[in-house]
Amino acid sequence: MEKDSTSAVGADALAIPLLTPYQMGKFHLSHRIVLAPLTRQRSYGYVPQPHAILYYSQRTTKGGLLIAEATAVSDTAQGYKDAPGIWTEEQVDAVHAKGGIFFCQLWHVGRVSNAGFQPHGQAPISCTDKPLIRRSNGGDVNRFTPPRRLKTEEIPQIVNDFRIAAKNAIEAGFDGVEIHGAHGFLIEQFTGGEQLLSVLPMRKAFNGSFMTSGGFDREGGNRALAENRADLVAYGRWFLANPDLPRRFELNVPLNQYDTSTFYTPDPVIGYTDYPFFV
Repeated sequence: MEKDSTSAVGADALAIPLLTPYQMGKFHLSHRIVLAPLTRQRSYGYVPQPHAILYYSQRTTKGGLLIAEATAVSDTAQGYKDAPGIWTEEQVDAVHAKGGIFFCQLWHVGRVSNAGFQPHGQAPISCTDKPLIRRSNGGDVNRFTPPRRLKTEEIPQIVNDFRIAAKNAIEAGFDGVEIHGAHGFLIEQFTGGEQLLSVLPMRKAFNGSFMTSGGFDREGGNRALAENRADLVAYGRWFLANPDLPRRFELNVPLNQYDTSTFYTPDPVIGYTDYPFFV
């Protein structure tokens, strides 16, 4: 029988940093392992489907923080097939029913798009009219349409798109929002931050909750917290493949290996909700 993934981690696990509680604003987290926002491209027609309810519910623990995959803030924000554009209260409630805390990631891809994703086949928008020539996480540059440079007077409308999307996310039942500012998407196109090598200076300058992600395993996450390099550690691939990741870290048992070939396929089960729990 599968372990109950809704159980809070045991008191005997508090010796390891990842499983210590944390107060994030008004939210009391029972542990510091966060589900990172992961684009899964299974929101057919840009609408999250019923299988998303199971996917996020499987990865929910009481007092655990989950961040939903990047959600477009407007019709010009899309650049990926079957990425979500709207959520419903029913889908969010599935996480709340297990005591989880659910944030929605908002994004605008900017020039990481092509005319086929844009309204009326127009050019994607950005801070520049230079075409995309590379991606920090790979990708075929030939699919990107040269962007149109935004006029200064158009920028407030983009800001307002984020404001409206945030309001809609809260109305759908999310506990909060997180804005995607990395991976070469619109915000990072404006900041020019794609060569940023270290977040440590930001950690020292910022007084709020600080989350880190990227390549961490159990040992690396514990070390990052013990060395005060972050308050929370977000896991992507390992949480994707291990819906009971906090429990596995608590018991220090082997992890399921992830299958990269199913990360972005449209199948509602394979590589999505079929990863086994620890027995």
